[in-house]
Amino acid sequence: MSDSFGSFGFAGRVAIVTGAGGGLGREYALELARRGAKVVVNDLGASRDGTGQSDAALKVVEEIEATGGEAIANGGSVTDYDQMVEMVARASEKWGGVHILINNAGVLRDKSFAKMEPADFNFVVDVHLNGSANATKAVWDGMRAQNYGRILMTASSTGLYGNFGQANYGAAKLGLAGLTKTLAIEGAKNNIRVNTIAPTAGTRMTQDIFPEEAFKAFSPDKVAPGAVFLVSEDAPTNMILGAGAGVFQAAYVTLTPGALLSGDDLSVEGVAANWAAITDRNGEIVPQSGADQAMTILAKLQRG
Repeated sequence: MSDSFGSFGFAGRVAIVTGAGGGLGREYALELARRGAKVVVNDLGASRDGTGQSDAALKVVEEIEATGGEAIANGGSVTDYDQMVEMVARASEKWGGVHILINNAGVLRDKSFAKMEPADFNFVVDVHLNGSANATKAVWDGMRAQNYGRILMTASSTGLYGNFGQANYGAAKLGLAGLTKTLAIEGAKNNIRVNTIAPTAGTRMTQDIFPEEAFKAFSPDKVAPGAVFLVSEDAPTNMILGAGAGVFQAAYVTLTPGALLSGDDLSVEGVAANWAAITDRNGEIVPQSGADQAMTILAKLQRG
């Protein structure tokens, strides 16, 4: 089925996509299946605030099977680690292992921070951040044992840059970008590549936020090519990819050279006086690990 896709075919690969009953997750599942992957379509089937259930995952499985693909539905909640372990075990028993995980499941409970209840904050963080960690932990040992894995986390422009009324969502989403960075380092020796996508799409999550024309322009199928590339055999690792309406962008966490303060300048007043030098972006770098920050400080100390 996927021979014609070359290095971007997925024959023999098993993929799990969480939150795949609709929107972005559905598009990812359909595209992976079209390219030959066997797909676990995971979806609790809840509404966007995390309540209720439906048979959304089964409908996507039917779509995949109707075009000759292989898929199974799973209704496990990403917030329940044992359910994620069971999902992975079932896929491994049926197809021999899991090679790809796309962490896409999510919910929204938008309110200004002043009006947000702690329960709404905790729930959104639990689904997005802890849920992705649960699913990833469930596949991690198997990926290490087979020396192959591709994992995609879903961040957001809200996490990277902020958005009014989404403190809970933004905290979780930037947390996922941080989780990616450490797992990319830890997984490297076992050929596990881990990336982050920050999609902008017209889905059930955004249907009353986007105007109708924008909703159409930002259709989920225009994000899917980026997501599927990031879980392919030739994928990079430790990248943050923005995607929406067919536009793809790379986002980076950067570090300026900074300024070395000493003597009287090593003070609150000195930080204020040197603020322009501290924030000067000329010569900024993209650190490849947390240790790089300490190394740049040591290098500046050695130069005097």
